[in-house]
Amino acid sequence: MSTINFAAREINCKIVYYGPGMSGKTTNLKHVFSKVPGHLRGEMVSLATEDERTLFFDFLPLDLGSVQGFKTRFHLYTVPGQVFYNASRKLILRGVDGIVFVADSAPNRLRANAESMRNLRENLQEHGIDVRDVPIVLQINKRDLPDALPTSMIRAVIDPKQELQVFEAMSDKGVGVFETLKTVSRLVLERLSQNK
Repeated sequence: MSTINFAAREINCKIVYYGPGMSGKTTNLKHVFSKVPGHLRGEMVSLATEDERTLFFDFLPLDLGSVQGFKTRFHLYTVPGQVFYNASRKLILRGVDGIVFVADSAPNRLRANAESMRNLRENLQEHGIDVRDVPIVLQINKRDLPDALPTSMIRAVIDPKQELQVFEAMSDKGVGVFETLKTVSRLVLERLSQNK
């Protein structure tokens, strides 16, 4: 849940990039970090291990204007993709305001995409959050793979009811990265204004 710092006149919102390992979550954040002017962003904190590019989280506060006289600051996190880091995933989801689910377009990653979405739903439920109560945007990444699965097939597995906004992306080239972030940020702010 977003927090309000009345002294600083700031609303802090948490967006988590979720998805299977190596799907492009960290690549999304690195692209955003590289394009946002230094005075509008904080430091990126990355913890890595031998077998996971981002063990815990990447942290990036990002100013995106103001709401009713309050500055909005978005904190962007990634979760580790591997299942055995599930405790870290749960911890990172605590207090989440919005989620970008990053799916991998490779044919051999379809099952991993489905398992990661199932895991997301379970972890939200453990926090007492209904998946329908948090803004989620689906980013289908790695669209430039020569054997990329059709977007419709990936969506049928991850979002069969077609409830999520979908963006095709190539995060390593920066394609679709900001469109995804702007949409989830807008949805978070809309949800915030409805709850006021």
